[in-house]
Amino acid sequence: MRAKVWGTSYYVLAGGLAILFLFPLIWTGYASVAPAGATRQQEGFGLGNYAGLLDYDSGLTQYLWNSAYVSVLTVAFTLALAIVGGYAFARFKFWGRDALFLVTIAILMVPYSTLLIPLYSMLGDLGLRNTLFGLSLVLTLYQLPFAIFMMRISFESVPKEIEESAMVDGCGSFGVLTRIMLFAVWPGLITVGLFSFLAAWNDFIAPLILVSEADKAVLPVAIANLRQQAQGSVDFGATQAGVVVMALPCLLLFIALQRHYVRGFMSGAIKG
Repeated sequence: MRAKVWGTSYYVLAGGLAILFLFPLIWTGYASVAPAGATRQQEGFGLGNYAGLLDYDSGLTQYLWNSAYVSVLTVAFTLALAIVGGYAFARFKFWGRDALFLVTIAILMVPYSTLLIPLYSMLGDLGLRNTLFGLSLVLTLYQLPFAIFMMRISFESVPKEIEESAMVDGCGSFGVLTRIMLFAVWPGLITVGLFSFLAAWNDFIAPLILVSEADKAVLPVAIANLRQQAQGSVDFGATQAGVVVMALPCLLLFIALQRHYVRGFMSGAIKG
């Protein structure tokens, strides 16, 4: 009887928490199609708010392209650097390795907004200010400490005997990394890539400061500009529609990759 009571309490609590976390998402979807004053959907349920979002300024497709371009570049740069850095920290011994790793992790304690002004000046000197490529480099910088940490523990979770066997067969360090180790740490790669994509897709402060041209704005900045009407009132309908559009790729990616995401974290937990 006690086991049944505890089991029932667990499912009730889990169901309550699920409803609590899902309620804002459900309400956002409802509000994006529901009729309301001072929105583009005045009467009845419909897609008026989405139509307004689609036709706003440079167009929704342009903002989606800008966000996708920045996010994909950020993921590619983060993975490339994290793989090399994580493998070096995990498998090679060199002077100052642990100190350098601690300094890298310590960057996580620095509020990234405090770095935007010097980065703004640096991008200007490099001719990358007000470019999506430069923005992706800045977002990569934000993701590298966690990405290197994650890839290090992922590589360390792989038995060294696998590498030694490959080297006996004549495979060099680079060949071991590209032909064997990358497949062994696939869940860690998925975790790092998913974190990088979500951070780049949803970031607002860096694009707001580093990109000033309207046609280069990313989706969060475009939605923030759209919600303000001429009279100064907030267009909540357009805002909710924009939130739905922003959330859909994140939800789909997380649902598709959640198994690898959990395995990536579990590999580091088991190693620890």
